[in-house]
Formats: sequence, structure tokens, C-alpha cells
Amino acid sequence: MEINLNRVDYIQVGVTSQKTMRLLPAIGKTQKVAVADNDGILTCFGMKKGEAVPVFKTLPGQKISRMDLGGAAGTPQEKIFVCSGSQVRGFTKKGKQFLTFDANLTESINAMHVSGADLFVCASYIYNHYCDCKDQDYFLSGDKINDITCLTSETLTRPIPVLACQDRVLRVLQGSELAYDVEVPGPPSVLERYNKDGGEDILYGTTDGRIGLVQIGETAAATKWKIDSDSKKGGILCIDTYDIVGDGVSDILVGRDDGTVAVYGFDGANEPTLRYEHALSESVTSIQGGCVGKESYDEVLTVTYAGWVMGLTTEPQKAEVGPGDEVRMSKETLSKLEALRMELEQLQVKVQQGREQHQQTLLSKTAVCVVPTFSINDKFILCQDDASYSLTLEVQTAIDNLLLQSDVPIDLLDVDNNSSVVSFSECDSEQPNGNFLLATYRCQANTTRLELKVRSIEGQYGTLQAYVTHRLQPKTCQVRQYQIKPLSLHQRAHNIDQERPMNRLSLVGQFSFAEIHSWVVFCLPEVPEKTPAGESVTFYFHNTFLGTQLQATYCKGEGHFKSDNISTISILSDVLSKEATKRKINLNVSYDINDDSVTHTLKMIHPKLEYQLVLARKVQLIDALKELQVHEGNADFLISEYRNILDESASLLEEYKKQPAHLERLYGMITDLFIDKFKFKGQNVKTKVSSLLEILDNYDLNSLLDFFNEA
Repeated sequence: MEINLNRVDYIQVGVTSQKTMRLLPAIGKTQKVAVADNDGILTCFGMKKGEAVPVFKTLPGQKISRMDLGGAAGTPQEKIFVCSGSQVRGFTKKGKQFLTFDANLTESINAMHVSGADLFVCASYIYNHYCDCKDQDYFLSGDKINDITCLTSETLTRPIPVLACQDRVLRVLQGSELAYDVEVPGPPSVLERYNKDGGEDILYGTTDGRIGLVQIGETAAATKWKIDSDSKKGGILCIDTYDIVGDGVSDILVGRDDGTVAVYGFDGANEPTLRYEHALSESVTSIQGGCVGKESYDEVLTVTYAGWVMGLTTEPQKAEVGPGDEVRMSKETLSKLEALRMELEQLQVKVQQGREQHQQTLLSKTAVCVVPTFSINDKFILCQDDASYSLTLEVQTAIDNLLLQSDVPIDLLDVDNNSSVVSFSECDSEQPNGNFLLATYRCQANTTRLELKVRSIEGQYGTLQAYVTHRLQPKTCQVRQYQIKPLSLHQRAHNIDQERPMNRLSLVGQFSFAEIHSWVVFCLPEVPEKTPAGESVTFYFHNTFLGTQLQATYCKGEGHFKSDNISTISILSDVLSKEATKRKINLNVSYDINDDSVTHTLKMIHPKLEYQLVLARKVQLIDALKELQVHEGNADFLISEYRNILDESASLLEEYKKQPAHLERLYGMITDLFIDKFKFKGQNVKTKVSSLLEILDNYDLNSLLDFFNEA
């Protein structure tokens, strides 16, 4: 069953954070909306005759980072709870503040759940449970906590708190202890109970766009289903359940950070299927299902990053067509249009007055120019599908231009939904602190969100800087910095294949657990900055580009690393030795090199290299084949292989364009592998690199393996 929904805009508040909007339980025919913003303002409004009518609005204050509804068990959950910094405040549905509770945390609260008299709050790594504002439980997580919820059910003997943690794990707690954890396919960013009235099922969404349903028990969990990510879709920011279709089964409402709103229903086999999708121009920070605009018409209510509160309603928005194709509008619609015209005229007058006042101020000798500040919502994450980094920048006002500057070699990749005009400046990378990349993106009017993709080279590390300039006057610029790490294409994994041929690197020295952990953080992405609890730790990684793997185990005075890629061991050895030297720490470094691992790595590179070589050859043939086709009038005389190349020419060119320097990167990896293999044997084989490149130009896997073994 397909769904037809129509967009309706209600109000705009300030910039919003994730999960800061809730629908209050229905008392009359429609529901009231509570929404909070980064200016610290909590706004509650309802709809009457098509107009937003405020119920209450609080004064500005500290940024509100989360909102939840609560109330006594068995009563309507209509009390509004918001958290700012380390403080939680409670408001009645009419706006009266009845609670101010300071959790006394050293960090700001970034996740909260309210259930009856129980309050669950999380800072970056800390979980606290309070009952009637009295401390009950405490837990220190091994990685950053992104969200929290708590399950209650008749079949459960106790409430079960569940933490969504950055290391691709849902941590299920029992009191102050970890009961068990549930591995999920990506870093979970949001949690939501599937049944709000109780139950054991929990929905999760990940930063790389995956969704799943897990049944949580007291001692174990079971995954019921999961939806894999589409590489073109954004990460999940918010989830809700509501029967928008009206078939008696709760649908799943999803808001993504690329502005996509999706509704998933269930087919006959009880598998989730996409029923509806709508694209907004900003990331969706909150989503709820209910009845807001007009009675009897359900809708999906969303809030965007810039604070737009809008609904996707089941109410038809079509105008009647009368005789002579005249469009007849209802009196309600006509009055709305008239009110909008009057509001627009008033705004134009205000803008003109503001401009005149600004000009007079500029001419004044005593005038002081105030620099306008603006919020930037940015994200820099590694995409597993294509081994590239996605850089997303979102601004509350229109972006004028963006300057990218990098002091390490990186490739800029094409992004389908980026309509900005990019230009490159010449760089002199030979100079000290020289640049490898200077690119300017000139944005079209009203562009508030930019998405870019870059691919780094492992072993080359430094900083990527983004200079964002808005369209407001006077012009100001903000800078964001992103670290390109030595093993930047590695991603955290739950385990690795121990049967592969492994190379080992061991470090022994007078260093602390915190020091070696800081070196690993410097080398690898997705490692928590906070030193893990306990005396030792083990992390697993896999290379998103090649599929090789790495295990890192370390403690005070010792570090052991093993990988099936000898180049990974070489990079780690160089960087860790350099970091130890900076701190004047002597290291005893030992290696155990497995020659079989080189053959294994080359065989892993083989299908990727072969595919890229075939693609490059096909692209080289396209122009010549098109000339032949024009000359002969058709392509019937060509063999089927060449006809297929002509038929697929557009997709081949598009794929080739999206992966610039892909072949060169593979050549570079094979060259590094060759040099690193003999470096550990104390041999310098750089003079033989030209012979290696000749073999690669006439590629054959067996010839390449023979060259590595004979060199």
C-alpha cells in the first residue's frame, strides 16, 4: 500500500539538537507539540483553524540537548522534561516548571530517558540512574554513549536500560553492571522502543544509515531484522513508530541527516518495506507520528536542524477546479494566503528599515561592527561501502562558499547531490607546511547543506581544514579541522579471521597505558579518546579499501599488533616509533614477518585491480567506438563485447569519473607492499620499482607473484 502525504509548514524555532521534539498525548481532537532549541527556549503550540497557537514559551537559556515525556505510571505521559548542560528541568503541559534537578556531572548530558519516577541520563561515557532524584546506579562505558532507552514489560522482572555506544555495540545493563552487549553493524546513533506501552523490542539506527529491530531479554538478545544501508542515504538521527497507514500495525518513521524522511511498513512476511520517502533540504533532528494540523488526519511531524517544524499529512491539499479551469480555493486557504501576503509586506518593510539603519551605522565614526555568529553542524565519517570519507557541513543560514585545504594528498570524489561549482588552485607541496589540496566550492543561493567525499592514502597523515563563509553581512568565516590519521581507511570491527597469515609487531618500553593508548588514537579512527578501564585492551579493525585486518592489544609497557597486511605493520612501526621519540621514550621493537601474508594480500587486491584495469580499457575504447558508429551509421557490424561497451558508455564514464586515481592508488599499494616486504629484510629495492610498474602495466597475477618472490 502506497502512502500519499502532503507537506505543511507550522513554525520555525532556533537551531535544534537530536530528539528535542515530542507530541503531547491527545486531550481534544488534535495534539499539542513541544519543541526545544539550542537557544534554550522550550515552545509548546497547538493548531487552531490552520494557525499555530502558542500554549507557552520559556525564556532563553543554555542549549537544550534532549527532551522526553514522563508522568506517573498508568497516567498520560504529558510532563515535559528537558536537559541543558548537567541540569534536568520538568514542565507541566501548561508551562509551569515543577522540577529543577542538577545531576552534578562534569560533562553535559547528551542522552536522557524518563520512566515514571526513574530518570536515566548519559554524558559522553557516563550513565546515571536516579529514582525520585536520588542516585541509584552508575556505569562507565568503554566508548561514547549516543543514546539511551529503558525497556519495561510484564515478562521482565526489572526495567532494562540499553545504551547505544559508538563502538558498534548496544550495552544492556543490570543495575550498575553490564549484563551483556549486542553487536550491531554500525555505530548506533538513536534508540527507540518499538512498543511505547511496554515490550522487549527495541529499534536502533546507525550513523551509516542502517536500521534494525532487536529483542532484548534479561540475559540475551535476538536480532529480528535489519535494513542495510544505501550508500547514497544519510545516517539515522531519529526514529518513531506510528500507524500512519491505518492497517493496525505500527509503521517505522525515520529521519536521516541528509534530509530524507522515510516510512517503512511491513509486508505479509513481516519484513519491513519502504512505503514512502520525502526529501527535505536539511537534516531531520526529530520525528513523531500523530494528529496535529486537523482532526482525523494523521501526519508525520518533523523538525529540521534550522528549526523548521513541519508535517507530512494525510489531509488532501488539492484545490477544486471549476468551469473554465478556474481554481476554487476554500475560504480557509484564501485567508491563509492573505495573511501570508500581509506578513511578507511587513517583513519587506522591516528589511528595508534594517538596511537603512545599517548604512547609517556604517557611516557613523563611533559605530562598532558586530560579527554575526552562526552554527555549523558537521560530520566527518568513514563510509564502509566505498572506503571514502564523507564530510557534511550544515549551516543555519545560506552558505556563500567553502574552501578546502589539506596538507596531505587526498582525492576529491564526485557526489550526486552536490550542485556547487568547484575550482582548484595550484599547490606547492614541496614547501614546508605546503598544501596538497586547495579547492573552493561556490554555492548556489539558499544552499544550507554541503556534502563532500574525499579518499585518503594510508601512511600519509595530517589535517583537512574547511573554511565556511555564509551570505550574511558582514561576511565572516568559521574553520573546522579534521584529522587524517595514518591508518585512516581502517574501521572498527567486532572480530577478525585468526586463520589468515599474520605479521606481528611488538613494542616494549617505559610507557604508561594512557601513553600507548594516545598513540593508538593518533594512528587509528574510531578509538575512544578516553583511556579504557582495566589493565589492557584489544581492538579489532578491518581495512575498508582492501579488506585486510588488524588486531591491537596493549597495556602498560607493552603493545602487540598483528595484521595480514605487511604495509599496515610498517606504517604502525614508523608512526609509533616517531611518537615515542617525541616523548623521549626508548622502545624495544621486534617483528615477526610472515611471507605468506604478501601473497595473501596480493590475492585480495587482485579482483579490485583486475576490475579497474578492465574499466580503464573500456573507457579508452568508447571514443573510438563512437567514431566508428558515426562513420558506419550503426554499430551492428561490431562484436557483442564492443556493442555492450557502447550501450553502457554513460554508466562506464560515470563510474570512472566517480573514482579518480583509483587505479593509481592500487598501484601505489602494491608498490608499498613490495618495498615494505624487503624493508623488513634489510634490503632497499626502490631501484626495482620501475620493473614492477612494467609488470602492472601488463598485469597478470602469476607474473606479479613471481616478481615478488624472485626480487
